[in-house]
Amino acid sequence: MKVVAIGGGTGLSTILRGLKRYVGRAGDNAPHSGAVIGRLTAIVTVSDDGGSSGRLRKEFNVPPPGDIRNCIVALSEEEELLSRIFQYRFRHGEGLKDHNFGNLFLLALSDLTGDFAEAVRLSSEVLATRGHIFPATTSHVQLEAIMDDGTTVTGETQITASKRRIVNLRMIPNDAQPIPDALQAIEEADLITIGPGSLFTSLVPNLLVSAIPKAICESKAVKVFICNLMTQANESLGLTAADHIRALYDHAQCQLFNYALVNNAPAPEDLRTRYAQEGQEQIAIDIDRIRQLGVKSLLGNYLDVYRRNEDGTPVVRHNTQRVAEDLIKIGTETKRAARTS
Repeated sequence: MKVVAIGGGTGLSTILRGLKRYVGRAGDNAPHSGAVIGRLTAIVTVSDDGGSSGRLRKEFNVPPPGDIRNCIVALSEEEELLSRIFQYRFRHGEGLKDHNFGNLFLLALSDLTGDFAEAVRLSSEVLATRGHIFPATTSHVQLEAIMDDGTTVTGETQITASKRRIVNLRMIPNDAQPIPDALQAIEEADLITIGPGSLFTSLVPNLLVSAIPKAICESKAVKVFICNLMTQANESLGLTAADHIRALYDHAQCQLFNYALVNNAPAPEDLRTRYAQEGQEQIAIDIDRIRQLGVKSLLGNYLDVYRRNEDGTPVVRHNTQRVAEDLIKIGTETKRAARTS
């Protein structure tokens, strides 16, 4: 199969980590050999304007490298070692403090080649990633959100920090162009996934890049939405699974999905309590409304508990293996049905 995974943040890298196991190469003893991925492509949002990525973006006029760095690590052959190197954050040094090594690596390659997309491609080759990674656009873009009180908030960091509910999202400029290779991957795909990830700052921005939503809608691939596990303060508080899909439809201006992978396993009680203190809760599953949107729900236990590296605080994340297994099943069954029809 040819698979395209679209998103950003930790959500996309989590999904890639699971799908990577199914990518076949010459000489591999790949698991599930009857369902091997021939080509895996990640299309990554580039609207981050905070932290190390934001600083590099402002100083060097390059797309923010942070989410792309995470995808490179997730798809690399030697993920454990590369994760430690690429995610290394400098603690000292004038100009270096708080920068990630991986961000600086991408910046250096971008400066050498004069092309950020080429820098990402070369990084993937150097690190032997099991997939291709494309920024959604190489244009210098910024997000602009219309809030529920009619005010406008500009910039991803300010949008995330706002206490108001987001009603609509725009991209500046509104004609940012995608990379042709990304459009070709979408056109040729057998399976396209969107999510998980922050609804308005990781998922929707990809659908604001010119031609990407049209390409997705016109693709003959089976399209799957991977629903978040928890609501997110300031982005999706109070939104159900169907509300997430509806928001993506509204911004893409077309019906995107055939299936939705939705977690139906409860998080541990202590974690639910801690998330509630931060204004977050597990996303409500409204299957009837999802069906009315033309989407078939696939319910399962997709929840895992991880510990953050820095402070040891447990968090809920998608179980990469179970999500990948069900995605492969959907893709192979759909492709098999298409061959026999």
